[in-house]
Amino acid sequence: MPPRGGFRRKAALDGDATPLTPSLGEQLSYLHNPRPFKNPNYTKNINRRAKNVKNVLSQERERDRLEREKRRQEKLDGDAMDVDGEEDMPSYTSIEAPPSLLPHKHYCDITGLEAPYTDPATGLRYHDKSVYDVIKNLSTSSAKEYLATRGVSSIVK
Repeated sequence: MPPRGGFRRKAALDGDATPLTPSLGEQLSYLHNPRPFKNPNYTKNINRRAKNVKNVLSQERERDRLEREKRRQEKLDGDAMDVDGEEDMPSYTSIEAPPSLLPHKHYCDITGLEAPYTDPATGLRYHDKSVYDVIKNLSTSSAKEYLATRGVSSIVK
């Protein structure tokens, strides 16, 4: 049985033999073609290392703590001037977003899907007609329990 990986052709020792033609794989290979998408002047920085999120967050917290201490020390020394509109630099742990301008989504109390409808008798939100049929057959105590899970304490008519 021949060895795995194919075999190598032996080069002719005398100069009279015709040169070997490259195989089909070597002919279709893109290995030696120029790569225009790569920067030829790029050199890898060997001192840079990848950091995981835990390290990044701990470094951010430490930086924030040092900045707070520095500001506190400046205020105690009396050298700090109060500047209106001074905003802290955002970090991974301190970013706050304004409230959304979009309306709140309502979800079905039975299925958890989006609920475009509300039952006027019980106040339960529902997704479609099949869920409404279930809500019509509920007792007042079970309707109150569904409302309580949503955090609404309204009187069921």
